[in-house]
Parts: sequence; structure tokens; C-alpha cells
Amino acid sequence: MGEQKDRMLRGELYRDNDPELVADRRRAQALVDRFNGTGAEETGERDTILRELLGKLGESSWIMPRFQCDYGYLIEIGANSFLNYDAILLDCAPIKIGSDCSIGPRCQLLTALHPMEDHESRRQRWESAAPITIGNNVWFGGGVIVCAGVTVGDDTVVGAGSVVTRDLPSKVFAAGNPARVIREL
Repeated sequence: MGEQKDRMLRGELYRDNDPELVADRRRAQALVDRFNGTGAEETGERDTILRELLGKLGESSWIMPRFQCDYGYLIEIGANSFLNYDAILLDCAPIKIGSDCSIGPRCQLLTALHPMEDHESRRQRWESAAPITIGNNVWFGGGVIVCAGVTVGDDTVVGAGSVVTRDLPSKVFAAGNPARVIREL
């Protein structure tokens, strides 16, 4: 493993133009293109492609096209979970989605981070990433955005259009921008 990939996986600043990372993204993009090009009746082919692309795909889980990700191998999805149309998972760090989750259309799970105060590092395209963890039996309404480093607890529901910028506990309904707990479930 090269230095930049190792730095990325450790959550340190890294350069995404590293040839190894570029090759990993191209591999993922080729698989994503194949997946997104399947017809509605090609569920077996979709499953085969996802099992090659993702780090883990639990039994009876599925994703609807269009789907986008950076690397694929950093994504783990538990059993009986569903990602609806147009999911974007920027997996520069691990993304773990539990079992029995429903992720609404056009949701985004974004692990990438960029230097805010160090303008020169940002100009030079340095970045880092922090993992996202989604518990079991979580439901995201359409258009939810989950930011880097966030954990969402089991049995939590996040309202459509919410932007989750910090951890959410288990068994709550949260909504808004930024998302906040509205009530316990």
C-alpha cells in the first residue's frame, strides 16, 4: 500500500491524485457504471456487481441505481437494508450502514474533509476523511446529508432534507439544518 492511501485510511491529510488512489477510484467507477447501466430485471447482475464493489453487502440488501461512490471497498451494509435512487457515498473513510436501514432517495453520506484554516493546504488539494456509522433500523427521508465523522444510533429517523453535522443518539426523530433531535421515539 502506498503512502497516500495509508494516510487516507488513517484519517490523515492525503493527496487524492496519488496514482494508487486514482486507480482505485477508476476501478470503482467502472463497476458503478456497470451497475447503473443494468436494467430493472437484472437484479442478480446488480447484486453480483455490488458484492464485487463493496466491502460488505448483507443478505437481502439492495441499492437502486443511480448509485455513486469513490472506492466502494470502504462501504459496509448490513442485512435487509435499502438505498433508494441517487445515493452518493463518498467513502474516503469507512461508511458502515447497519441492518434493516432505509436510506431515502438522493441521500448523501460524505466522509471527505478539507482544511478550513490552512488555505495553502486546501489550494494544494490536501484532504482528509472521517468515518460515518449508521446504526441498525435507521430511516433517512429523501435528501438527507450526513457529514464526515457522524454516528447515527439505532432506531433513529432523520427527516427529509436534513443535514446531519453531529452524532445522533438511538431512538430519536431528528430533522433540520443542522439536524437536531425533535423527540424521542
